[in-house]
Amino acid sequence: MRAMSLPEFSPLRTARLTLRPLREQDLADLLEVNGDPEVTRFLPYAPWRSLDDASAWLQRMRTIEAGGAARQLVIEDTDGRVAGTVLLFRHDATHARLEVGYVLGRRHWHRGLMHEALAALCAHAFGAMGVRRLEAEVRVGNDASMRLLERLGFAREGLLRGRWGAQGEPYDTWMFGCLAQDRQRAGDDDAPAADGSRVTAASPP
Repeated sequence: MRAMSLPEFSPLRTARLTLRPLREQDLADLLEVNGDPEVTRFLPYAPWRSLDDASAWLQRMRTIEAGGAARQLVIEDTDGRVAGTVLLFRHDATHARLEVGYVLGRRHWHRGLMHEALAALCAHAFGAMGVRRLEAEVRVGNDASMRLLERLGFAREGLLRGRWGAQGEPYDTWMFGCLAQDRQRAGDDDAPAADGSRVTAASPP
């Protein structure tokens, strides 16, 4: 019997953003995000070169979602354009565990947007979704993403050596974990901070 699937995701709204499920119409905006080598520098896939690459990615995401343990979300800015993505995946219903991956377009860096998006997502995950533990992987060297997670209450728990490969070369990632009580403690000092550059975490290629 397959583990209980993730429920359908209803849009989450913050002061400046909306987190909502991916639509095919979002691909043009996401080409700008994922076509930037600086954005994908720490991710396990090459920059997109065309809408064909975007369409192939969409099909991969739909396949992952069909397995019941993932939801691909986008971050919509106040101008109605898609600023980035958040992937909820590797959902383990038995142990109430969920992994998160995220990407933010370069023109949206230094505005605290990913912090705002993930803070709302954490609240939703530990509340309505009933998640006990959130996890994220960050490629070694992606200091901005590590700082972001630590501000949100995630703890750096260990080094995963040779975890992924890109352009034929293996690389290491840090594993981060966050429990509900960690997030509550972090919430005492949770004013949005400016995101550093390259705000990305590992997610399936």
